[in-house]
Amino acid sequence: MRIAILSDIHANREAFDAVLEAVRRHDPDEVVLLGDLVGYGPDPVYVIEKAVDLVACGALCIMGNHDEAVARNLSNMTENARFSAQWTRERLTSTHLDFLARLPLSLQSENRLYVHASAERPEKWSYIRDVDAAERCLSSMDAQFIFCGHTHVPAIYYALSGRRPMHFQPLDNVAAPLSALRRHLIIAGAVGQPRDGNPAACFVLVDTQRHEATMVRVPYDHEETARKIKAAGLPGWLGMRLKIGR
Repeated sequence: MRIAILSDIHANREAFDAVLEAVRRHDPDEVVLLGDLVGYGPDPVYVIEKAVDLVACGALCIMGNHDEAVARNLSNMTENARFSAQWTRERLTSTHLDFLARLPLSLQSENRLYVHASAERPEKWSYIRDVDAAERCLSSMDAQFIFCGHTHVPAIYYALSGRRPMHFQPLDNVAAPLSALRRHLIIAGAVGQPRDGNPAACFVLVDTQRHEATMVRVPYDHEETARKIKAAGLPGWLGMRLKIGR
């Protein structure tokens, strides 16, 4: 089985379209959206409606913290995120908001758990940026594979039963082996707002037959997205950071 896992699209139409075209070429058996469809970017309606179409065709989709903020509660966001969430909310219909509000915090499929932030209390939106946070996440569920987003930085943590996880930094577009003897926590990077110093969009392609995961990087027209962010009256930094991948 081949699974394409996309996270943190952040209303970035150009990145989403480029990644979906790459996904189409890889022809996976399943597509998973790990949340944060909206926030920061200028095209929330387009991204939500594209996600609705994907779900109608069998894709899985879960909630991210920006999705929750737009649909329910703005109080826990940073200044730029709160401004963007309010801007987004004002442009969505009740149907769009209902779709976001109904998204689950996590989904499990066979031996794979999908969650936006961490399996440890998903509703708290904690970040996995080190081995300690990875260990808490892995200890919270017994799934062999846990897939997260939220940090916008691709990473893999792996552990043998009863041992602390180890961190592995995968190379772009190079398959990383996945051992049947280990548990894995795979952080999918970001489609719409990468923060690892590479402006190219990122998604994960998992091959369960070959036992490998690849961080696929997809260049897109981030200059156009930045132009649209500025034209929409959103904070200029949100467009500037797309150019540097930070």
